[in-house]
Amino acid sequence: MRENLDKQFSFTSLKWFNFFLYGTVVLFSSFFPLYLQEVGMNKLEIGSLMSVGALVSIIANPFWGIWTDRYQNIRRIVLLMLTGTLVLSQVVFQANTYEMIYVSILFFYFFQGPLFAESNTMILSYIDGTRHRFSSFRLWGSLGWAFTAILAGPVIEWAGVSVLSYLFAALLCAAMISLIALPRLDHSIGIAPLPFKGFRQIFYHPFFLSFIFFGILVSIPNTMNNTFVSLYITELGGSKTMIGLAVFLSSILEVAVLVLCDRYLKRSIPVLLGWLALVSALFVLRWWLMADATTPLQVAFIQILHCVTFGGFFYVGTRLTMLLVPKPYRSSGQALYTLTWSGISGIMGGVLGGWLYQYLGAQNMYQSGVFLSLIGTLGFAAMRLLASRGGYHPQDGHPEEDWNEIELNR
Repeated sequence: MRENLDKQFSFTSLKWFNFFLYGTVVLFSSFFPLYLQEVGMNKLEIGSLMSVGALVSIIANPFWGIWTDRYQNIRRIVLLMLTGTLVLSQVVFQANTYEMIYVSILFFYFFQGPLFAESNTMILSYIDGTRHRFSSFRLWGSLGWAFTAILAGPVIEWAGVSVLSYLFAALLCAAMISLIALPRLDHSIGIAPLPFKGFRQIFYHPFFLSFIFFGILVSIPNTMNNTFVSLYITELGGSKTMIGLAVFLSSILEVAVLVLCDRYLKRSIPVLLGWLALVSALFVLRWWLMADATTPLQVAFIQILHCVTFGGFFYVGTRLTMLLVPKPYRSSGQALYTLTWSGISGIMGGVLGGWLYQYLGAQNMYQSGVFLSLIGTLGFAAMRLLASRGGYHPQDGHPEEDWNEIELNR
């Protein structure tokens, strides 16, 4: 009886951990650009600084993966990463020169960037062999993301953007307390700290590389929007509360979209490519609406499309990677797909978006997103046509037999 109570307590702690972890990330991604603008940075400088995280993650993810594999105590590794994130976040907020901000943000992202991947591995290890599904813990992450944003907006509006450092520290401490409350793991599901070993073999598959290329074109505007939507709302006269509402609307239905995709999407290359083309077309519509928005409330309601566009795109893309890449190289394929979405696109979207916003304005930035997404849409449609006519065949037998749970990396 006591063992069952301990297990139930650990699962509750895991849910709260995910809630607070996602809450800290949404605070930083949604409101930190406002802080940078307040300290005097222009749009190009903000975009360049925010894109540093994508660059650092290329090194940080395998580094922490290797140490997790060697140390065999993922809970302690995640706690170390949270501690480093907490300390360095305060260094970032206390930095009084641009040089200090840039240096401290490099180290900050080194600890913070891989947190999602490591925490997902930890959660999967805790629930391994139980009746619990990962999706229930992911739901708590989405709730933390949505409700932290909508509650933090009025607080920042009232107390000023400088209060962001205290809110960030409070949520990080709450996540650490939830983590400390967990029992020590006596097993691990294992990780693949060096998933890039099969990259050379993947480059012999042009169909998959075309899928990656068109994915980059679609994901660059998404990075632009994630980085600058809060500044766009304030430029249109919106408040911090309105920014919180926009983030809330963008994420509250995300888990429902994932559940529907998982339940009803047919596991077939032509079908999934068709859905990818459709989702990319919704991206085109989304950026066109954003370019024409004239009020902050319009921008907030347009963000509802994020649930379908981002959630659908990354879900379908991850599933397609499992089908398009030969089984021995799927770990490398997933790593390359994630790298292009959150890495290459993150760097290009931050810098390009910052330049466009700074010198041509937000409307032109979003119009460029329409153009890039349209090319991606046509590319996926052409790939779907080729696959449906028998012009492409999977490299191995039945990859759908060993599909795993997936996680959205913001």
